[in-house]
Amino acid sequence: MSETLDPQLDEKKTSRGFFGQPLALSNLFGVEMWERFSFYGMQGILLYYLYYSVADGGLGISQTTATSIVGAYGGTVYLSTILGAWIADRILGSERTLFYSGGLIMLGHIALAVLPGLGGVGVGLVCVAFGSGGLKATATSLVGDLYEEGDDRRDAGFSIFYMGINVGALVGPLLTGWAQSTIGFHAGFALAAIGMALGLAQYTIGRKRLHGIGATPPNPLPRDQRSRWILIGVAAVVFVVALSLAGVINADDLSNIVIGLTIVATVIYFLVILTSKRITAVERSRVYAFIPMFIASAVFWSLFQQQFTTVAVYADQRLNRNVLGWEFPPTWVQSLNPVFIIIFAGIFATAWTKLGHRQPSTPMKFAAGTTIMGIAFLAFIPMSGGGANSAPVLGLAGILLLFTFAELLLSPVGLSLSTKLAPKVFHTQMVALFFLSIALGTAMAGTLAGYYNENNEVPYFTAVGLGSIAVGVIIAVAAPKIKQLMKGVH
Repeated sequence: MSETLDPQLDEKKTSRGFFGQPLALSNLFGVEMWERFSFYGMQGILLYYLYYSVADGGLGISQTTATSIVGAYGGTVYLSTILGAWIADRILGSERTLFYSGGLIMLGHIALAVLPGLGGVGVGLVCVAFGSGGLKATATSLVGDLYEEGDDRRDAGFSIFYMGINVGALVGPLLTGWAQSTIGFHAGFALAAIGMALGLAQYTIGRKRLHGIGATPPNPLPRDQRSRWILIGVAAVVFVVALSLAGVINADDLSNIVIGLTIVATVIYFLVILTSKRITAVERSRVYAFIPMFIASAVFWSLFQQQFTTVAVYADQRLNRNVLGWEFPPTWVQSLNPVFIIIFAGIFATAWTKLGHRQPSTPMKFAAGTTIMGIAFLAFIPMSGGGANSAPVLGLAGILLLFTFAELLLSPVGLSLSTKLAPKVFHTQMVALFFLSIALGTAMAGTLAGYYNENNEVPYFTAVGLGSIAVGVIIAVAAPKIKQLMKGVH
């Protein structure tokens, strides 16, 4: 519903009922928290389910193939934000797209819990990937819609929203890891399904707080074109299935395939937006400014998302997880980053609020985040060469703390930036572009992990770390030009 049709909307946008933010942020905070509980809870045990032996409850797939699958799945989650954003902008609106996507996620987790073998993996991951893509793009867009242009609370609001995400990300791997180690993998997947069900329940109860925000698509698709798009969608599914049956698409190459698809989708998306006659010269300049930020974001996520590939393998095979004679599950390592996020997200949000217009520019935040991410990978080097299960937990905890600082400098800021730079008619789809950078980085994390093993740790961590630092330096040098293109957006 537009502002002209809802006289209460301005009041809701200026309300400060949730930690100084609009009250509707609490509902979006809740649904994203439970979705992240299910997402990270499932992803925390997924890699081990794929490469653990059948005797240990897994599927016995090779480690390299398993990391490729995890990287491809993670990349597809963010790649599918294109579809979710398109549906939101042209058919359902952001709010209904979010709700239906949550239901699809829940069905995916149920499939993983009840269907055995690779069949369950295939059905489950496809449902979760496309459902998460639809939910992620729309939730972020709806958060952006809570604020007027120039509202200094925006970055702080996104940081609070991001803290909610990490409450779910903290608890998810702890509970699913415990369930997997004591009952079995399918019990862990069932817990993820329950988490998403709780998220949908709380969202339904508090849905009215949005007061029409995101209720209608900003660029509705004419009814006479809908059947054509349905046919295109069906043809795409049939094409993918045919390639899979013919052996063209196989598990070993999945992450590389997703990388290629993401690059193609990104180029097309930028071209469609930049050549549109429905955007202004100022909006076009802002889209150009987003291009180097997209590249920096993709590089950042190609390192950060190795938490679920390289770092997951490291936690299983290289980390000393013995505490007073008890060995904790390797999945619990993935809760360290959310703990740090919960501790420091509020501090970062407060700092941005206090500094106001004096805070570092967005390009400089991106440069710092990418650089710190590279330093984190270099910090693995002193622990290299110690043999199986010898790396200290405190050492990995320190590295994941660096991950956290880098993440808080780039991820919530990037979400906020995508809504600030978005042309009016490509509002949700600009958010999808930011998620495409995560898709590219996540798929790259799966491919990069294939080059890691304990015998080449030093060259691997050196190459990856220095590469990320180099990109951070380039963004810092280019920051004045990027700010100029942003046309007044901070």
